[in-house]
Amino acid sequence: MIELAPWRWALGAFCAFSIGVAKTGMPGFGILAVPLMVLVVGDARLSAGWLLPVLCFADVFAILYWRRHASAGRLFSLAPWVLLGVAGGALTLSLSERYLRPMVGGIILLMLLTFLRRRYQKADEIAAHPVPYGVSAGFATTVANAAGPVMNLYLLSQRLPKEEFLATGAWFFFFINLTKVPVYWYHGLFSARSLVFDACVAPAVLAGAITGRWLVRHLPPAVFEWMVISLTGLSAILLFR
Repeated sequence: MIELAPWRWALGAFCAFSIGVAKTGMPGFGILAVPLMVLVVGDARLSAGWLLPVLCFADVFAILYWRRHASAGRLFSLAPWVLLGVAGGALTLSLSERYLRPMVGGIILLMLLTFLRRRYQKADEIAAHPVPYGVSAGFATTVANAAGPVMNLYLLSQRLPKEEFLATGAWFFFFINLTKVPVYWYHGLFSARSLVFDACVAPAVLAGAITGRWLVRHLPPAVFEWMVISLTGLSAILLFR
């Protein structure tokens, strides 16, 4: 067992729980784990490596539960641009984390403002172009595990039913998180200590996934959309801390 203060274990378990909730029912909630994991690990750069296996584990639950609802076409149009963003993020991982996180936060805020303007001023032209969203999502997920807000805005712009919204996002993150594994391995972000920690908090991911399934069944579509928008804005602000 690795040595961590009890409060760090508790906070790490909450991070895992919030990711489980986000994957199956409340998109955007999991972004809270990004800044909180920094407190658990005590190193902003290494925290990305501690968090990635937890995300991959949660992705499995999400795709198993939502496997029949995904809109594959939405992913095909994003794929090349996401890979371009991942490549750009891999090249900048050597930069100081204090520059990378605010950069991602700024991208998310800009996209949120753009989404809201399009949503309420040009309702008939709401569909977003995949290029800026794909590149931004690939970059954000590589440098800070923070593509969730970008993808949430893109999928909201497609006017998808909440089940299709969650399913499409689940498949997207399943593949993109697997793509990041060799990148993080190359940069030395994994360790035996981090993997033991991830295994210990895995039950909290399962508990969160069950909770998320319950939430999505009881949320009206309008409430679902506004909760996604609110959590996206909050996540962007947290990235500046």
